[in-house]
Amino acid sequence: MNKRTRLLVLLAVLALCFVFLWPSISWYGRTPKEMQQLALGSTENIKNYAELKAAEDVRAIKKMDLSATLTDEYAWLKKDVNKRYKTLDKKAPAELTWKDVLSAYDSELDFLTVFQTRYREQILKAKKYYENSVKLGLDLSGGMNIIVKADLDAALASMGDAVASENASDFKKEAMANAIENLSSRIDKFGLTSPVIRQQGDDRIYIEIPGAAQADAINTLIMGKGILNFRLVDTEATNAFKAYYAQNPANTFNALGELMDPSVIPDDCEVFGEYRKDEYGLDERYDWVVVKKEIALDGQHVKSAIVGSDEFTNQPEVHFNLDSEGAVIFGDFTGAHVGDNLAIVSDNKVKSNARIQTAITGGSVSLSGGFSYEEADNIKKVLQTAWLNVPLEVESQQVIGASLGEDSIRAGAKAILLGLGLILIFMLIYYKASGINAVVAQVLNLFMMFSILSAFNLTLTLSSIAGMILTIGMAVDANVLIFERIKEELRQGKSRPAAIAMGFDNAFWAIMDSNITTFIAAIFLSQLGTGSIQGFAVSLAIGVVSSVFTALFVSRLMFDFDTEVLHAKKVSIGWGIKQ
Repeated sequence: MNKRTRLLVLLAVLALCFVFLWPSISWYGRTPKEMQQLALGSTENIKNYAELKAAEDVRAIKKMDLSATLTDEYAWLKKDVNKRYKTLDKKAPAELTWKDVLSAYDSELDFLTVFQTRYREQILKAKKYYENSVKLGLDLSGGMNIIVKADLDAALASMGDAVASENASDFKKEAMANAIENLSSRIDKFGLTSPVIRQQGDDRIYIEIPGAAQADAINTLIMGKGILNFRLVDTEATNAFKAYYAQNPANTFNALGELMDPSVIPDDCEVFGEYRKDEYGLDERYDWVVVKKEIALDGQHVKSAIVGSDEFTNQPEVHFNLDSEGAVIFGDFTGAHVGDNLAIVSDNKVKSNARIQTAITGGSVSLSGGFSYEEADNIKKVLQTAWLNVPLEVESQQVIGASLGEDSIRAGAKAILLGLGLILIFMLIYYKASGINAVVAQVLNLFMMFSILSAFNLTLTLSSIAGMILTIGMAVDANVLIFERIKEELRQGKSRPAAIAMGFDNAFWAIMDSNITTFIAAIFLSQLGTGSIQGFAVSLAIGVVSSVFTALFVSRLMFDFDTEVLHAKKVSIGWGIKQ
């Protein structure tokens, strides 16, 4: 490979690394703290914030002098307004007034949606930066990690004879999956920042929550049980509310999500959002439903739930069974409300809104509505929160303060900079001008390591920093081997080009052997180790690859550049070397 090709390869690698590192630069260096807090919230919180801020903006605009022109604060609206005027085959005025702006939109809700979209896109853009950046572990960012034990034997015992002994294993797997589903839903609703929730072993759940969180509140979420009930839908009130909301979207709810004018619905009713799972598996509100405050049937009467299919249409259905008391209550209620809609309400969210076709007696209920298998499975999981009771116990809990995490970051950065600085000073003193090659190689080595961490969305912990510091030493070792080989060739009277070529060739396999064995050890540690050991191993493996590249490729390119472009005749590589 000639010098020009190697230079192009190096530039391409550096450009690719910069692309990988850009989300991390944008998140940690260009995103304000307030925006970071919003982006780290749950999807539902982001949506609620966008709606709230949009409503505040629209209310403020309605109080303005409509003959006034747009200020710079709202200059971003001009593009959308011009687009809407063009759709109407009209030309937008050169100087837009608020009256001109409002006339471009069909309704207040249409105008409100533009503001919601702007706020949402700003936050989601920051959230995307975070998702594609290097994450900070709890030991650096602060937060909590919790290990919860699920008592699957107790859950099985509570079912009595309903579960056959040969199905016990399948029941425990389903109970465990349901417990994780419930915890994910509760913690995401609480608005916590990007929690990690995963199964650990057969009966334990690992929860990692970055950022500041109150331990008592988290424990309440974990130990609590979802609230499930069935309520009658007030169809007339629902239609009236949705018509009112379409006309007054900015003045319907306050910052707490409460109705600003409670009289828009009957006194015996409540309004809830109707939710479905989005493409990320999170609850997404898509409509509003007004339901009676009176609970028609409590979820504790649900005893089992499965997904089936209609025998004629083969459409997915959800079948669930009630206990004897619930069967009587449900039979009487459905018999009295044939033709009305019944909502399944879980934690103040409407998860299903089905029409009562006939009186349902006997305790065996089927829900159908033309939904997909995924939607049917989600409804089944909602029903399972009522009957599949898995006792949870917090086994261990560790809280790391944000200030301690900041101290760890400063200590880690100081260790890297100090170690790198001392090594580079030594290289410059001992190897003279050739030490500059080592300096550049080390800086590029760190740049590439952080880029790879960002590219794979890996987590940076104190143990990862330890792996980086070790890598710095190993990368210098490769440079030392090369420089000493070059010095040996120079002592034998070789010319600069010959000494450099022989030095790299002779040092190649010594460097590769040591780094390959280290890389193999790091791979085994990353696969077999857990926690901090795994973090150390991953950063070490990345560092091995990047250090070999910088030592053999980048350093060689710099030597050749001096030889062929700057026409250097001698090598400044140490004391007492005669050339």
